[in-house]
Amino acid sequence: MSKAIAVLGSALFFVVAPLVLAGFVSWWITQWEFRPAFFGVDLTRVLGGILIIVGVPGVVDSFARFALEGLGTPAPIAPPQKLVVTGLYRYVRNPIYIAVVAVIFGQALLFGDWRLLWYGALLWLFFHVWVVMIEEPTLKQTFGTEYESFQTNVPRWIPRLTPWRAAQRHRCKRLDAGCNKQCETAKRRKRA
Repeated sequence: MSKAIAVLGSALFFVVAPLVLAGFVSWWITQWEFRPAFFGVDLTRVLGGILIIVGVPGVVDSFARFALEGLGTPAPIAPPQKLVVTGLYRYVRNPIYIAVVAVIFGQALLFGDWRLLWYGALLWLFFHVWVVMIEEPTLKQTFGTEYESFQTNVPRWIPRLTPWRAAQRHRCKRLDAGCNKQCETAKRRKRA
């Protein structure tokens, strides 16, 4: 898939998925009307605003990486050709799902609406089941040891404190740990 097609596909899926889930459905539930702050604490509204401000760029950045680096989209019908392990993916394996749920929880706190908290929790549960039952097995089958290394080193939901760095590929197209003798010989010649 070309970068142009990947960007267009990601933009379309952005409108179809996160914009509908975190935008339209949230509006439909709340009409974006303010209710009393949770527990009468206005600081919860500030926390909600922070979650929205942090979540939106997280979704946008992750979508862009799928298109520009992975040469695909987050949509299951047009997946990336390359495993994306940069940006927020160095800290957590599912930044799009986390960011979408953060935006929903942020709106719940901002508008003081318990229904959005329930919606966000149910959506996260759906995401969890989807990731465990469908997405992870598919990625393991598609990307093999490269995904297994990513899966071993980067947590599914709770971000790492330090960024993970994927092993570099050599001419032999294998990861550092799996290089054959020809690749090792080529590296020695290059150093000399």
